[in-house]
Amino acid sequence: MSSSGQTTYSAANLHDYRYHAVCPIECNVTLMRLTNAKSVKQGIRAVAARAGVSTASVSRALNNPDAVSPSLRARIEQAIDALGYIPHAPARILSSRRSRTLGAIVPTIDNTMFARGIASLQQYLSSVGYMLFLTTSGYDLDVELQQARNLISRGVDGLVLRGDCHHEGLRKLLADNAVPFINVGIYQPDRPHPCVGTNNEAAAHRAAAHVIELGHRRIGIVSALQRNNDRASARVAGFRRALTENGLELPPQWHVEVPYTLDDAREAARYLLNLKDRPTAVVCGNDVIAYGVLLEAERDGFSVPRDLSVVGFDDLDWSRHLRPSLTTIHVPTGETWQRAGEYLVRSLAGEQTIMHREIDFSLVVRESTAPPLKS
Repeated sequence: MSSSGQTTYSAANLHDYRYHAVCPIECNVTLMRLTNAKSVKQGIRAVAARAGVSTASVSRALNNPDAVSPSLRARIEQAIDALGYIPHAPARILSSRRSRTLGAIVPTIDNTMFARGIASLQQYLSSVGYMLFLTTSGYDLDVELQQARNLISRGVDGLVLRGDCHHEGLRKLLADNAVPFINVGIYQPDRPHPCVGTNNEAAAHRAAAHVIELGHRRIGIVSALQRNNDRASARVAGFRRALTENGLELPPQWHVEVPYTLDDAREAARYLLNLKDRPTAVVCGNDVIAYGVLLEAERDGFSVPRDLSVVGFDDLDWSRHLRPSLTTIHVPTGETWQRAGEYLVRSLAGEQTIMHREIDFSLVVRESTAPPLKS
């Protein structure tokens, strides 16, 4: 038990659950032939002649795609493809003082939500002529700081970061190098840093309120590990607020923290279900944790939702296909990460943009929740 009185749980000797999600960033090694200024100019002239436009238009399309119309850009891209012309990246960086690359640092790519978000970010950036460098931190703030140094040394124009729990050295690094950034997955309008995401506290409050409205009074929570994870902490805070507002208590043994894995979630569920005074409803830190609770409840002979109501968070694809299907909080992950990319691209272009953008969540009620059995 931790000093705060809550039970912290970690299953030992269990392998990490893998999502089999393929990292959407293709790791290509491009063999580049350095060309001199004369050959670059000749290439641009050939593209201009093929597309029937001026060399200035080709230069604008290469260095600032947003400055030309979509139809003109399409003509120039067709000419580039037909000629097999490869724009000279170092020359473009020197002329525009921009690399047209962004970096993203996520805790892990084993998490389906991160993979989905990165895919949406990559798709958007590709559409506006940007590339994406991706690294992971493993929820380690020192590693995140080092990865940021690596990305900045490689010339990224901006960074997408997960949450607002960062090493103080990272904030100084970004300020000293004038690198714009945005925190994704959170909404904190009272903070000075740009962010885009769902209000995690309010979303978890809604999840807890749902089972309270159904009549549950003994409600537990299986949360993610809160260390270096402000999203998990906000969800726990929202859950606790809902209970307090309704005069309910959370016994320390009804709060279990686990990593985002099926094995650990199942161990946590086994612990809760074997308590003499067990909860009749469990709110989970994300859908994967909820899957583990559902699996363990079934293995132990508990019927969901007759004996136990379960609520998830994220609304992964599997959640609507399970039996029982999972009641959960829907979070528009793709939109969230695309908005993060839009913020950085527009900021780099000198445009005014919203610093704090809230992405709406919604409660999706399915088969895993119901009123408790009458005693």
